[in-house]
Amino acid sequence: MKYFLALVFLFSLTWAVAPDQHALLAQTSKTRTELEKEKAAVLQRLKEFDEILKKTSARKKNTISELNVVSKQLQTRVSYIQTLNNEVALLNKEIKETDNLIISLEEDLTTLKEEYAHMVYVSAKLNSGVTILTFIFSSSTFKQLYMRLRYLKQYSDAREKQVEQIEKVSADLQQQQTKLEKQKSDKQAALQEEQSQKKELDQLKQEQQSIVNTLTNKEEEIRKDIAETKKQQEELNRLIRKVIEEEIKRAEAEAKKANTKTTKTSGSSMPMTPEAAALSSSFSSNRGKLPWPVASGFVSEAYGDHPHPTLKGIMITNDGVDIQTNPSENVRAVFDGVVTKISTIPGMGGTIIIRHGEYYTMYSRLKTITVKSGQNVNANDIIGEVATSSDGVSEVHFQTWKGLQKMNPSIWLVGK
Repeated sequence: MKYFLALVFLFSLTWAVAPDQHALLAQTSKTRTELEKEKAAVLQRLKEFDEILKKTSARKKNTISELNVVSKQLQTRVSYIQTLNNEVALLNKEIKETDNLIISLEEDLTTLKEEYAHMVYVSAKLNSGVTILTFIFSSSTFKQLYMRLRYLKQYSDAREKQVEQIEKVSADLQQQQTKLEKQKSDKQAALQEEQSQKKELDQLKQEQQSIVNTLTNKEEEIRKDIAETKKQQEELNRLIRKVIEEEIKRAEAEAKKANTKTTKTSGSSMPMTPEAAALSSSFSSNRGKLPWPVASGFVSEAYGDHPHPTLKGIMITNDGVDIQTNPSENVRAVFDGVVTKISTIPGMGGTIIIRHGEYYTMYSRLKTITVKSGQNVNANDIIGEVATSSDGVSEVHFQTWKGLQKMNPSIWLVGK
């Protein structure tokens, strides 16, 4: 009976196994994945800016456009450094969690090995006094015989399970130790990259200040440029207003002549056919989703009124957005529509106006134009090629209108 009770005791030990660590091991950090995507996106933007700056500053004229690129690089590099800081903080957290998990696994492994050693010791000690066969066949009843066979089987299974548990925890421990080394390596790489980016940032700040100093001494020239740009902007506005007014009159005349049913959307002064109304509705529903008119680039001058980057007290106005890009970059339609007007504006180069129902988009500073007036275009269709100024700046001017109302193009374009 003493031998039997010892076996029951040993069997009960096997249920005090280590807690399941796999729920912790299976956890993945969604934040880490998002951080990697963010890093990749910022790096891609930095490459774009580096390429644009390289081509823009090739003539070394220290222009406003060059200053815009450097300033954009600065902003993006600061964002990248912050992303690296977040990555290091996240890695510190992961390393701490992995350290704690390793400690827990080591404790579990020690406990499991001690329990298994105790099982083997007690079993050996008990077997020294009586054989298994003697223990089984010394049963006084058949029921006792059955129960002894059953517990011997359970005891054997329990030892096998204990061995499996030891192997499993050992494998988990090895996996976490490997993971810890990888995390430490990633952290070191992130810290080195952060230091490298800070050096780049310092150089960019010096370059930015150098350009600002140069431009400050060109105040008279810059004021002339501002006045000239204002005239060009007014000429563009006159052109698009004239086109839209003519479109409204034509639509009204055609509707009246044909006595057809037309639609006016809220805030619109233009009668539209059901097809044009549907196109307007589709354009409106794509607010914030429209593709950029160029594949690569950044907003070098935003919409609306804002201070001049170097002249204090001087405000400049932009009725669209200027997007600085690479030389000879293709210019694309941002939405389905009809080419309504093709023109050339002094200082603004080739200009295209596309109608999207009651909405209009305008593309200026084009070197070449590959569409014709009256032509239907789809979103992302190439309509021309960006021009490059004498200063080496490749920049497209883009506007959006709803009827005769100017709109901020940035709220229509997908975020970058």
